[in-house]
Amino acid sequence: MTRPTLRAGLFPAVILPAILLLAGCGRPDPMPVVGSPNILLIIADDLNWRDLGVTGNPDVKSPNIDSLAREGMHLRGMFSPSPTCTPARHALYTGLFPVRSGGYPNHSEVYEGTKSIFSYLKEVGYRVGLLGKAHVHPKSSYPFTHIGKDADDLRPFTEFVRSDPTTPWLVAFSSKDPHGPWNRGPRELYDAAKLSVPPYLHDNDVTRRELSAYYAEISQLDRQVGELLKILEASGQAENTIVMFFSEQGSSLPYGGKSTLYDNGIRVAAFVRWPGRIAPGSSSDALLQYVDVAPTILEAVGLETDVIDTGCPDAAGNRGFDGRSFLEILLGRSDHGRAYVFAQHTTLGQDGRERPYPIRAVRDTRYKLIRNLAWRTTLEPRQSDLLDSWKLDAGTNPWLANRIRHLSDRPAEELYDLDADPYEMNNLAELPGLSEIRSRLGAELDAWMLQQGDEGLATELKAPSRQR
Repeated sequence: MTRPTLRAGLFPAVILPAILLLAGCGRPDPMPVVGSPNILLIIADDLNWRDLGVTGNPDVKSPNIDSLAREGMHLRGMFSPSPTCTPARHALYTGLFPVRSGGYPNHSEVYEGTKSIFSYLKEVGYRVGLLGKAHVHPKSSYPFTHIGKDADDLRPFTEFVRSDPTTPWLVAFSSKDPHGPWNRGPRELYDAAKLSVPPYLHDNDVTRRELSAYYAEISQLDRQVGELLKILEASGQAENTIVMFFSEQGSSLPYGGKSTLYDNGIRVAAFVRWPGRIAPGSSSDALLQYVDVAPTILEAVGLETDVIDTGCPDAAGNRGFDGRSFLEILLGRSDHGRAYVFAQHTTLGQDGRERPYPIRAVRDTRYKLIRNLAWRTTLEPRQSDLLDSWKLDAGTNPWLANRIRHLSDRPAEELYDLDADPYEMNNLAELPGLSEIRSRLGAELDAWMLQQGDEGLATELKAPSRQR
């Protein structure tokens, strides 16, 4: 298996023994990569990308996250390849799309031998830890020290970053907020009657009550982020630490995004701060994916990513990353991202579902094509008091009745013009004038599924074998 190698010139302080180790001629214990940056990776849980002050929500109070965004680069075109926790995190940590790695259903594990960002950095002398929600397996693929499970208790983070200031580290701070149940956070900050209900939701008293509870948990997450950054500053290591924030998939509100491949489900609020290297207040609209994060981190610390063996081949036998580094974008030297981003959703085993309903999607800068591979069957929506209240109101509201129907009864294909229809409410798949766009996107989706070894419904039926 090829080990990662250090790039000459990016960090000249990297010491020779570490280079010799990576070449296979060093001693068995890795030497520290002196001079390389620390990495603080902050991951929210079930946070819709739109629901922060800095991304345009007029009601959400998120001053610490907003400040972090202003201190670095706002990546406006970041997407997750899955709208549920486990496969999204697998992709973020491994640089591989979920079907290829085997971690495509929720509560799943990647194939044995697959490596992660924790593996690569540990090999070159980094200390690697995770605080909060892990949700990834097996341990052999994610060799981090689980320094604590409670994201509100930041003492383990303080101890970890201060325990050995001469050795670089990576910490994934994985909050459980604002994942439901929404019973935490400063509810007093939100008056339900004064909220601006997003246009993809039905406005009634229950919706407003749920929104206020959800927003309070976002503010709870914001408090955690603020405390993290204070600890980092107090440690004296902030100037040599890359801080990355990712919002994960959308909320569990109907059409809030979770378990759907609409932008509410897969688009990510993403901010990166690196003092002295990333310009404060900068932004990029380049299309990027979670799988691009791992190679970006590795390149930032001085490793050659094109020679890395991920431990998990694709359908053609290639063993490199699915992702590609966007370090040049972060440093302001390029704004060239992907031509397309891709996503998949697997329902088997999620919330006790026993019927498969695989969904796949491809998106460019303007259009999105969604395929519902089992469209003749019914997709069972997540039941809730909120949805029950919508059903009661639907008797006198045809628009709402149609929205509720679409939660469980979807066509084979959906095509959206995201410039004209950012909330994806007007399916254009049957318009003859867009047939060329539909065909082009369809061909790209077919090629991606082939590369991943994704057989659609057949792959979906194998999902239980990948779950713990």
